[in-house]
Amino acid sequence: MNRIVFVGEHPKIYNVRMHKHEHWEVVYCTEGEGAFRFENQPPIHYKAGETVVIPPKVPHANSGVEGFANIYIMLESPSFPYHTPFRVADEDNGLANAFAQVRLYHMSDKKKHELVLASLGDLIASYIVVFRSNVEFSGPVAQIRASIQENYTRTDYQLDEFIHSMPFHYDYLRKLFKKEVGVSPLEYLTDMRMKSAERMLTLWTAGYTVAEIAQMCGFDNALYFSRVFKKFYGCSPTQFVKDKTEVYANVKDRTELEN
Repeated sequence: MNRIVFVGEHPKIYNVRMHKHEHWEVVYCTEGEGAFRFENQPPIHYKAGETVVIPPKVPHANSGVEGFANIYIMLESPSFPYHTPFRVADEDNGLANAFAQVRLYHMSDKKKHELVLASLGDLIASYIVVFRSNVEFSGPVAQIRASIQENYTRTDYQLDEFIHSMPFHYDYLRKLFKKEVGVSPLEYLTDMRMKSAERMLTLWTAGYTVAEIAQMCGFDNALYFSRVFKKFYGCSPTQFVKDKTEVYANVKDRTELEN
């Protein structure tokens, strides 16, 4: 159907709190860079010229140290063969032009402008399917990702040892991984561990100590885990538990902004 049911635009901001929507959200970054964070998967890092697509009812937050600006739309029943959030790069400015037209016709008082919006919904959905099909990880990067996803909860997992065991130069693999994934292998591993810790602190608090949660997330040192967590979330695990009721309560469908 690909019907555009809502169009919004963020000027330069730094943080969008955790929220969710009833429809697919398609976010085109027009300036800066940032990262979408989710409850059940690693974050998606993006920069200007890239689009992030998020399925309905998937809680997500958006933040960027240097700030970001974007245009976002809600699509009803798009023709996507996907089930999880993902990022696509724009090719030949196809999505940039389409989103510029969406912004123009959404505010237009021209007669039957809804017909143009309907066509633009189809166009954007088609672009996304085509561009998404072109995204593939190289063999070495796919191996590293698979190793991290399989072993990130192990306290004895040695990421560097695994990368050094591969028949490529370590620095080459690190640069290749960052080019294709958007973050370094260590950042990817840390992201997975931190999101796992967030889920456990949010949902499994009763009966577990911080040290036990740290170990379940791949850390053999609770103090180091707490330092990494505070750097990642801006507060200690204990403070996070105290604040979680306020942070996750009353999740709304409309985006809440914090500067």
